[in-house]
Amino acid sequence: MFVLFLNAILCFPCAHALWACVRTCPTGCTCTHERSCSVLCDRTGLLQVPSEFPCEASFINLDKNGIKFLAERAFGTLPSLRQLSLSHNNISFITPGAFKGLPNLVELRIAYNEDIRYLHTRTFAALRRLVRLDLAGCNLFSIPDRIFVDLPALQELSCFQNHFRRVPGAIRGMENLTRLYLERNWIEAIAYNSLQGLGGLRSLSLQDNRITVVHAGAFQDCQVMEYLYLNDNLLHSLPGSSFEGLGHLKMLNLGGNSLSTVSRAWFRDLVELEVLYLDRNRIRYIEEGAFENLTSLVALHLNSNNLTLLPFSVFQPVYFLGHLYLFRNPWHCDCQMEWLKEWMESYGLVRDVPCASPSSVASGDLSTVDFHRSHEGLCLDPEELNFTMSSEAPSEGPPSATESKFSSLISKLLSPRAPPEEMANDTGGLVNGSLLDSLSSGVEGRQGNKTLSFWVFPHLLLCVVFSIVTRLNMT
Repeated sequence: MFVLFLNAILCFPCAHALWACVRTCPTGCTCTHERSCSVLCDRTGLLQVPSEFPCEASFINLDKNGIKFLAERAFGTLPSLRQLSLSHNNISFITPGAFKGLPNLVELRIAYNEDIRYLHTRTFAALRRLVRLDLAGCNLFSIPDRIFVDLPALQELSCFQNHFRRVPGAIRGMENLTRLYLERNWIEAIAYNSLQGLGGLRSLSLQDNRITVVHAGAFQDCQVMEYLYLNDNLLHSLPGSSFEGLGHLKMLNLGGNSLSTVSRAWFRDLVELEVLYLDRNRIRYIEEGAFENLTSLVALHLNSNNLTLLPFSVFQPVYFLGHLYLFRNPWHCDCQMEWLKEWMESYGLVRDVPCASPSSVASGDLSTVDFHRSHEGLCLDPEELNFTMSSEAPSEGPPSATESKFSSLISKLLSPRAPPEEMANDTGGLVNGSLLDSLSSGVEGRQGNKTLSFWVFPHLLLCVVFSIVTRLNMT
């Protein structure tokens, strides 16, 4: 009994706060109270902001309604409010000072209000404690350069899926900004001063824009940046000093561009890089030692390019790699790729390296290619191996050119037929085997081309005699 009485006393403040929240909750909305008062007015068909909210409210959700306009001090005075969401409405205009009376607001979401085409310089005035601002999907073409002056605490800014043609100048000098999302805009270039003064920036997303140019030193002020997304743009080349000074970068995504060459200079400062995406480009050539400074790299994506060869010199040292993605490239599986096969077998970190050439191994995988050795221990390319086996003939000295030709012909005619698997690898063997069959059928009296047998046998005998006479003359 005492325990129940004690629980009732301890829960009384919570019950009282919840009752106060519910009592002043706008019509059609619901209130919850865990640690604070939350007002949930999403999907309630509101056409304007309710006139009153509980003064204890810390979170207000007005998503997916039909609100079109925010007047000055639209929410009154709510000193406890920390989160406000107005996403997916029909807002077309925000009066300057609309958010006055919200001194402790930390997060503001106005995303996907597609009728917002313009923001006043004083739109976010007085929100000095705002940390996160979401303006995604608002059809903005530009924003005033001084719109964030009154937001010294802003750390995360989402402006993706708008119509910006350049990086907004309003972000320059925002030392506390740590995450900036500008993907799916129309940005065409990253100028040398686009990111000026962003000394605290750690994550920058510029993916899925129309970027064709990145100026040298464009990221020079972003010394602590860890994640950089430049994928799915229109880059054909990059300056050698593009990523100079980014010694703390952990992930760089350059996939989905039109790069044809990978420069050694790009990655020389990226000693902490762990993941590098170069997939879905047009890369044909990688400079020797391009990855030698990437001593922290654990994943490298080179799939979906135009690479044919991957010499070992490109990857020295290779011990640091955890995963290497090479599929969807027209690989030429010759001896320059033998090191990769051995590495695949030793570590099991690479799969799917389909061979496009040479023809003897085309449509197979590098893991199945059998690299043979010459008598000197040198690696033989698949084509060279087949050629050597089919043309190899014993010789006892430097014969004359005529003798060499006759001896080669005789040895081919008199040699036994190759097994089916050898004949499949030697087109010449098929021709010689057919000729030998015709010769044998004529000698043994079998049915066949008698005219061919009649003429071949004297010629063969003449070749043998000529060879013996030549050898006697030489001795």
